[in-house]
Formats: sequence, C-alpha cells, structure tokens
Amino acid sequence: MHPPLEVRPVSRLASVASVVSGLAALALLAVTVVVAVQLLRVEAVATGDVPVVSSADVVTTTGASTASGPVRGIDPAWLASTAAATGIPPRALAAYASASLVAADESPQCGLGWNTVAAIGAIETGHGTHGDSAIDPDGWARPAILGPRLDGQGFAAIRDTDGGLLDGDTTWDRAVGPLQFIPSTWARWGADGNGDGVADPHQIDDAALAAVRYLCHGGSTTTPAEWRRAVFSYNHSDAYVDQVAARANTYAGAVGG
Repeated sequence: MHPPLEVRPVSRLASVASVVSGLAALALLAVTVVVAVQLLRVEAVATGDVPVVSSADVVTTTGASTASGPVRGIDPAWLASTAAATGIPPRALAAYASASLVAADESPQCGLGWNTVAAIGAIETGHGTHGDSAIDPDGWARPAILGPRLDGQGFAAIRDTDGGLLDGDTTWDRAVGPLQFIPSTWARWGADGNGDGVADPHQIDDAALAAVRYLCHGGSTTTPAEWRRAVFSYNHSDAYVDQVAARANTYAGAVGG
C-alpha cells in the first residue's frame, strides 16, 4: 500500500546494417525478432500467470491454537517443509497460511492462495525483517516497522488519520507493520487474526488476515485479470503487481505447485 520498491528498466537492442551487407542485415533482423519474442514471453510469465498454490494445499492439525499463534493450527511437518523449500520464516508462513484458510471459509469464491499473501509480505518488508526488525514467536514485528512519512516528498501526501496511535506520527500518516497498512486503511480492514481480541497491524496474524480480506473483498481471484485487479488494489502499480506475481509463482514452484 505504498509506491513500488523498485521499477526495473528494460534494455532495448538496436542494430544498424548497411545496404551493401543486405544478407547479414536480414540474419541480424531474424535474431532480433527471436529475442524480442523471447522477451515478450518472459514478461507474460510475470504479468499473465496466476499463482497456482491454493489454500487447500495447507495441511492443518486438529484442535484450537493458543492465543499467541494463528487461529488455525498449521501442521508442523507441512510448515517446516514449506518454509525450508521457500525460505519463508516459519512464523510468517504460519500467518499467511492461516489467513488463507480463513478466507477459504469466509469467501470460498475468492480462491486466493497463501503464496500470494506471502509474496506481498516478502516485497513489503521481507516477511517482517525490514531494517533491524524481526517477527517474534508471538507474531509481533519488533521493533515496529514504519514506512516513510507520507508527506508528499516522493510519496503521496496523507495527513495524520490516527492521532499517531499506530505510526507515532501526529502530522503525517505512515504505512505500518509487516504488510504495511496505512492507518486509514487499517481503520476499515483491521482484523484479529490471532484471537487475542485486538486488531493490530504490527502483529503478523492480524495483518495477514486483514490483507487476505482486503484482497478478497472484490470477489474471485481465480483468473489472471481478477488476480491482477486484486493485487493492484493493494498497491496501484503494475510494476508492483508483476513483482508479486513473480514471487508468488516462485513460491508455488518451490513446493511443486
């Protein structure tokens, strides 16, 4: 929910051929066309393919979880193997998987996989590890992760909406927490993912559940256009959507999706 972290420029090849070397020019043109087609195919993977891992691939245990963990109990063997395959910290992965399971119950038509939430978490804050922060066993980002002041200097200008309650700034808003919610967005979509009775964007279970509900509120995400529309609503940047798609597909591939 902030400007994309980076926009990667695409280099362009140019070739000059003389009239005298006509045959060589035609050969070079053929190679250039092949390269151009290959570049277009690579871009299509980033912009057109919907991540394929669904919430049904999460293995759960029976029984309720404790207040200090996700609402859903995630099978330890699934968690360990998936974390090892993807490189996602287990505590963050548990939050993403749990949130996707809740969404599957609340909005079965949505079809959003855990890997999409994980991809957003990776791009936003490195799964809560931005700067010197880390996710503790109870799911809290410590120290708190705060985005830049939204004061119009390189970012949108958003005056304070929460009295500094979430971001410590009484003049301008700042995106907060592992999934970088703007306070005004959290005021509408805040969720209690760990069942402690409090919705807090600095707690990863809460943030992951809020993100999934936000992404699913428009309906299905099971076609490329629907999926891109949902992620674009989270951050209005096509480059950001491409980054999320690429990372989500990487996670899917790592677990055989």
